[in-house]
Amino acid sequence: MSRPHLPIRPLWLCRACAAPWPCPTARLTLLREYADDRVSLLVYLGGMLHDAAGELHTLNPHDGPAPGQLFTRFLGWAIPRRSRVE
Repeated sequence: MSRPHLPIRPLWLCRACAAPWPCPTARLTLLREYADDRVSLLVYLGGMLHDAAGELHTLNPHDGPAPGQLFTRFLGWAIPRRSRVE
């Protein structure tokens, strides 16, 4: 039985593969779970970003991830890309 790709808090690493969470497998799983409701996915990930920012700052107040890195990691990948029409 495979382990779910969930975060180990407060480290925010994946329980299954030890990659920074959300790892690629977690991202695919979340996209499937929220396939019909992208807004809810973004709200969920925004909450997780909030929690992670606080916990990671507490662990590493001087050299933790930058806000832009956390945004990309937690939300950037989930925001739908709009194709440019010219």
